[in-house]
Amino acid sequence: MKIIPGPASKQLGQNLAEYLNTKPTSVFLKPFPDGETYIRFEATTFKDEEVVIVQTTSPPQDQKLIQLMLMADNAKDMEAYKITAVIPYLAYGRQDKRFLPGEAFSLKTVVKILQTCGVDKIITINAHSPTVLKNFSIPIIDLSAIPLLAEYFKIHKLTVNPLSLSMGKKAIPVAQEADNILHGGYDYVESKRDVKTGNVTLEDKPLQVKNRDVIIFDDIISSGGTMAKAVKMVKEKGANKVYSACVHPLLIGDSIIRIIENGAEEIIGTDAVESQVSKVSIAPLIGKTLTQRDA
Repeated sequence: MKIIPGPASKQLGQNLAEYLNTKPTSVFLKPFPDGETYIRFEATTFKDEEVVIVQTTSPPQDQKLIQLMLMADNAKDMEAYKITAVIPYLAYGRQDKRFLPGEAFSLKTVVKILQTCGVDKIITINAHSPTVLKNFSIPIIDLSAIPLLAEYFKIHKLTVNPLSLSMGKKAIPVAQEADNILHGGYDYVESKRDVKTGNVTLEDKPLQVKNRDVIIFDDIISSGGTMAKAVKMVKEKGANKVYSACVHPLLIGDSIIRIIENGAEEIIGTDAVESQVSKVSIAPLIGKTLTQRDA
């Protein structure tokens, strides 16, 4: 098995190769003056090899997707017999259906192009809508990093008997997953998204957080606006320590400042998207999946 750490996931790819006790295949990348991308593998052939390309597609999504497509197609040309794309953050995953007439079904387009480039299987982490992934002809395995995040809080003893909260009722399984590790109870912050504008508003609901430590779990923190509001609301209801935990820390602009200024002790993320808050590695989760016979 050959592990190729893509330009967007160098450290994660290195960690995965180390976990699997194999030497990673380096990628040489350079931009042309006109902005196009040059890719070259530090290998001459992948004949009869299973190739695993690790490349998250967080912002700038289009650039990282092109890099992934070039790597996959190149590996196919170099005679790889099987190509697995490990895409921790799957770009356009939130455009998983046509919400309004005339919209592009972006996720479907992305998957079709990757399949055309030679990808045989995709592994992703905490996809926005896991059930949609089952409808594609290519196998897509969606893993959850929520237990790893919960374990981090438990091992480092950051909280005492914490209440695990999810962002929205639909995401309550996220809070349940965390509580399976932390055993402090779970609930959800009531939220509502406007289909046309994408704006998220929080609605007041009873939460048993007074004098308690609280961890708010989410799959993605992008601009940080919704998470900042949730942290502030929970603090105003009398919570003791409040932490923000997410799988995909996009953390655009001043999102970290906004969340901390509204009362969060800290933001804990994974290296599904490599950032300054990525303190939990998903390499073991991916490694175990790759080594399963049916994976």
